[in-house]
Amino acid sequence: MKKWFFLFLGVAVLVLPGFSEAKEIEEMEEMVVTASRVKEPKKEITTNVSVIDQDAIKISSARNLGDLLAERAGINIRKYTGTLTSVGIRGFRTESHGNDLLGKVLILLDGRRAATGNVAKIMTRNIERVEIIRGPASVQYGSAAVGGVINVITKQGREKPEVFAEGGLGSFGYEEAAAGFSGKYNMFDFSGSFSRSSRDDYDTGDGDEYKNTGYDEIENISLNLGLEFLPGNRLGFIYTAFDADGVGSSGKLSENDLDDFKDSRNESIDFVYDGHTPSGLFSWMARYFQVDDDDKWVSGQESDPDGFDLWYPEPSKRNTDSEGAQGQISLNLKYSTLTAGFDWLNYDIKSSFSPNKSEYDNTAGFILGKTRLLDERLILTAGLRYDEYEVEVIDPAGRNEDDDNFSPSIGVAYLLNNHLKFRANYAEAFVMPAADQLAADYVSWTHFVGNPDLDPEESKTYEGGIDFSYAGFNSALTYFYTDFENKIETVYPSATEQTWENLGEATVSGFEGEISYDFGALFSWDVQVKPYLSFTYLTEYEDEETGEDLQYTPDLTASYGLTISQSDDFSANLNFAYFGEQDIEIWQGMMGSTPAKKGGFTVANFTISKKILQAEKFGGLTLKGEIQNVFDRDYEYNEGYPMPGRSFFLGLRYDY
Repeated sequence: MKKWFFLFLGVAVLVLPGFSEAKEIEEMEEMVVTASRVKEPKKEITTNVSVIDQDAIKISSARNLGDLLAERAGINIRKYTGTLTSVGIRGFRTESHGNDLLGKVLILLDGRRAATGNVAKIMTRNIERVEIIRGPASVQYGSAAVGGVINVITKQGREKPEVFAEGGLGSFGYEEAAAGFSGKYNMFDFSGSFSRSSRDDYDTGDGDEYKNTGYDEIENISLNLGLEFLPGNRLGFIYTAFDADGVGSSGKLSENDLDDFKDSRNESIDFVYDGHTPSGLFSWMARYFQVDDDDKWVSGQESDPDGFDLWYPEPSKRNTDSEGAQGQISLNLKYSTLTAGFDWLNYDIKSSFSPNKSEYDNTAGFILGKTRLLDERLILTAGLRYDEYEVEVIDPAGRNEDDDNFSPSIGVAYLLNNHLKFRANYAEAFVMPAADQLAADYVSWTHFVGNPDLDPEESKTYEGGIDFSYAGFNSALTYFYTDFENKIETVYPSATEQTWENLGEATVSGFEGEISYDFGALFSWDVQVKPYLSFTYLTEYEDEETGEDLQYTPDLTASYGLTISQSDDFSANLNFAYFGEQDIEIWQGMMGSTPAKKGGFTVANFTISKKILQAEKFGGLTLKGEIQNVFDRDYEYNEGYPMPGRSFFLGLRYDY
């Protein structure tokens, strides 16, 4: 696999830029918002930011963010059976089993924390784009943004009103129905979608039915409403809801517990005000949001081969209620932009697992600056953020503790011409200690004692890269080096006491890149023929304490494929996702775990759609087909959790 991957990469880099006769397309003029919390041209960004746009989302077979990132981002995915997926960037990943405070990659929804690290809870309908900062972004977004940030941006109605309805059937008893709308009328804009799906247990690639892997129902709602009461001044309301019921809980230790299941929910509301002065000299944003993130695990009593039902006879729950506010104002001069603002965040966490109740409160201020010199070809950026946070373990009895943190960043980009950009960046990031790590003081099976002297986990990242865009060809290549220290690890001072200390260190370095080329633009076709590649290759990912490679970290991940499309009439996409070999731990029950090697694998998905009817007065019908795991590969992202074998889907969509 690696030989062919690097051969393809070398040919693309050396040959494709030579096609220079096609009409110029200025892709670097694309606008993004994640890197500096304000809208800005991608060509002025000093970090590595990639975008999964609406066209890529539309032709993907992915139903949730985790599957979309696996197909298009070239980053690491850890997917379990059911609705549980974590994502990794540059050797760091989200914490899918808990809230986003525990992870090292941050998930955002419309620019604010999603309160979960489980990207399977974020569906792809009504999404306009996904912006990915590959690398630290604590200056912009605070704790947990070490490996990167993934910002999911919902659609905002901008054109004449339209509606759609869609339904389909697939393998393993899969059923799906969806409806939505989008548009703008006078001062009002609106966009929304609703979807519902269900599925029976699936077969793995070797043809065996994998029991307890279906789900009763998954519902998803997304709503984005706005009122532009003055030119450039918009009041917005955003509502999102993910609700999964009766999700089979199968896996290495419980695959025979056929009555175990899980319910999951993530629901949020946002009130947003965006505005600017008529001249654009000042612009601002204010937001208040609430998020309710819940998980419930139910162990049935009909079977008990693993003993878990005896340990947890009652449902286990975890609930994270969070609320927050954001405010910022920007001064937009001819050659400079200065943004200052604050973030406030409160988490109220209740759990069946100790600690049963804890609270987290975080207030932060930040300042971000950018200036353009030398005829706006030299871009300089800098930022500074200060965080204060307070935690409390409430049940069982604990303490109040507080701490703070400074985060700086500085970057430079030089536009050699309208197509070629060189960039370099330095940034620090951090992860705040959890409430129990700082403030626990209770006895369960042992005495848990928080360590008030803990420092935040910290990283320092240096990176440099080059971006090239011309005539339908887009490419980016980045080298990065991260020094991660103060990792918080569990220690046992005595046989009856557990606490935490800053002990671990790691070094992660490597290359990441993206390449795509529209041959249709080269030959002036009316159809797009676009091969693409996105990859991450780690040259070093070492635990400094043990000298071993970091576990669950493949050296190479890649997403590549071919898209063919012609306006809204026809599209087809063949996608391959490769996940390399990695070191893992194999759980042996009461015997603990043993280290092992997990081999790499490639998964292929195919989608096709064709408009079969179009009437000006009555709308259009589009037929859609999908094949997931085209070659019926027997594979698993995590040892003991095999994924579905080849599956088919056929659907019909009506647009008006």
